[in-house]
Parts: sequence; C-alpha cells; structure tokens
Amino acid sequence: MTTEQAQADKAVYQVYIEAPIEKVWNELVKTDDMLPFFFGSVCKTKNGLAVGEPMAMETTNGKYRSVVGTVLEFDPPNRYSHTFKFTGYDDPPCTVTYELKSVEGGTRFSLITTNVPAGTKTEKGMAQGGNFIVKTFKSVVETGGPGFGTRLMLGVMGLAQPFTPKQCCSELWSFDRIRDL
Repeated sequence: MTTEQAQADKAVYQVYIEAPIEKVWNELVKTDDMLPFFFGSVCKTKNGLAVGEPMAMETTNGKYRSVVGTVLEFDPPNRYSHTFKFTGYDDPPCTVTYELKSVEGGTRFSLITTNVPAGTKTEKGMAQGGNFIVKTFKSVVETGGPGFGTRLMLGVMGLAQPFTPKQCCSELWSFDRIRDL
C-alpha cells in the first residue's frame, strides 16, 4: 500500500418513501430530538446545520458522542453532506451524503458513503448501518416511528450505554475539536 489510504468504492443505500420531500427533509435534519434511524442518537450542533459547522450524534443523555463531522453541503430539501467519523475508531473521516428527489407519490431517499478507508472498522460499520438507516428512516417518516424490532434493539443499546468506550465521552469531542478534524 502507498502512503495514501486505499478507499472503498462508493456505497449507495436507497429507498422510496411515501411522503412529500419537505416532510422527509424535515425528519432528516432534526436536531435535539432522538432519531431512531440514527441508532437512537440526537444530532447536536453549536450553530445549526450549516456549511462549515461541526455536528455530533450523541446519546440522549449527552454523555457519549458516537459520530462527529462537519457539514460540507446543505441544500434544503435536496442534499445534505457531512464528514463522518466514528469516535470509537482511530480511522480517518469519510463523507456521508443524503440526497432527496421528489418522485411520483413520494420521495427517493439516498444515503451515499464516499472516501471510506478500505478494510477499516469504519468501512464495516458503514456497510452494516446503511440498510438499517434507510429502512428505519422510511418507517419513521411513513408511520411516525420505527418497527418493533428496531425499538427493541434501541432499548438494548440503551442498556449497554455504560459499556461505551471512554474515548467516546462527549467532553473529549468538543465542537472545536470536531471542526479541526
């Protein structure tokens, strides 16, 4: 391998959602509310979701941040992109992009990952999480909540929270640190 990290191919996870694009967008960009489709995390920002601003996905009690990044693009209601780093891994950030397109009867929602370092824990986590996110997102937008299996999984994750690695503690991931990644 050269000095540059090999990158995994782009991955696209897509779903049709029976809802207008504005409803889909508003659910996607919620801050300060628990988001079941993002594994029960809450999206926290310092100055809102805007280009150049840091963001973090944290537990509902605010003790841990699982994902951090900086907003790269914010074009309501069509496209939102940010860098993405799992706080529990030493892997470099990659990019996540959400694209929404109005189609007959609803919205086509795409989650796109790029620049994921190949062979890393991040690559494995992104591959496992992509389908869960789009499937759960569809359920939340169309029905108002996740399915039973997802609710059960989120409950178990909540019980496991005390075992979260210390490197994920929120105080270690200030917005200033996130901005410098």
